[in-house]
Amino acid sequence: MNKQMFIFAVGMALITTSCKSTKEKDVSTVYSVTTPEVTNTSISKDYVANIQSQKNIEIRAQQGGILQDIYVDEGQVVRAGQPLFRLLMVGAQQEVEKAKAEAEQARIDLQNTSTLAANNIVSKNARKMAKAKLTAAMADYRIATEHKQLSLIRAPFTGILGRIPNKRGSLLQDGDLISSLSDNNNVYVYFNVSEPEYLDYQQHAAERNKLPLTLILANGTTFPAKGYFQNVEGEFDNGTGNISFRAKFANVNHILRNGETGTVRMNIPARNAMLIPQQATYEIQDQKYVFVVDAGGYVHARPIKIAFEKQNIYVVTSGLSVTDKILIDGIQKVKDGDRISIRYKSPAEVMQSIKLKAD
Repeated sequence: MNKQMFIFAVGMALITTSCKSTKEKDVSTVYSVTTPEVTNTSISKDYVANIQSQKNIEIRAQQGGILQDIYVDEGQVVRAGQPLFRLLMVGAQQEVEKAKAEAEQARIDLQNTSTLAANNIVSKNARKMAKAKLTAAMADYRIATEHKQLSLIRAPFTGILGRIPNKRGSLLQDGDLISSLSDNNNVYVYFNVSEPEYLDYQQHAAERNKLPLTLILANGTTFPAKGYFQNVEGEFDNGTGNISFRAKFANVNHILRNGETGTVRMNIPARNAMLIPQQATYEIQDQKYVFVVDAGGYVHARPIKIAFEKQNIYVVTSGLSVTDKILIDGIQKVKDGDRISIRYKSPAEVMQSIKLKAD
């Protein structure tokens, strides 16, 4: 063999060795694989929530006047019909007395006109006019009486009184805020849901409406009562692409107040769900991938679609079959097309290991 042929043979050997090294990993390194676990499970979804009283109103002055009396205190539980405030409205009593006098005068005029009409001294139309004047006078009297009654403000329902910004002696105009009243026996909890989640909910509405909801309070504790879906808002928010859901909770021990925040947790049942460890995945440009190892030991990158996420686990909806062997370690050490040595671990063994690490 001449010198040129020798150099060519050595070069080809080096190229062959180099190509082989890019496709076959060191056989002494054994990588673990498993198959997806198919099981019935539940998926927890958390949503930021706003808590509102079932009934919450503003108490405002219906007439202008001076805040004369305050019979209650801020944060006090009041009963329906209980007096809360009294306004001093100048001239209110005088208006009642004037209207009452005019109504009495109209009643007397009607009596006299009726007597004259009966004796054909005046026409029947005169009696009708006198009767109409009495009706108008009685209406004015009722209006004056109701106007005076507006000076005493009563609780329209049983609830908790809010802040009282004005003190005794304050001059109030018609429509000025005096306080607020909340019925907190039950509360509404509002939370926003994305369009895909909304569509999924509508497709399983009969089942989802029966699912109990958990409320996590701002301090991280769990509210003792469960809530349930009530309704969905009429349209999506164009700015966020979300739609508002409403749930109802019984306000156990009256812990919740109007305006609080929390987190609604929904546990969604997932039947025959395909589970894989999160450690078996990697991400490129927001797309999740796994490495599938074929019967010959060759590695293939496979895109997958994730439906839900649990602790250290993904629920996969497409991209895998139950018989696919997926790489669960050495993800950063291999690449598409490599040939590797593998050791199979059952899905139960892998999931148990994940649970132990989580604990």
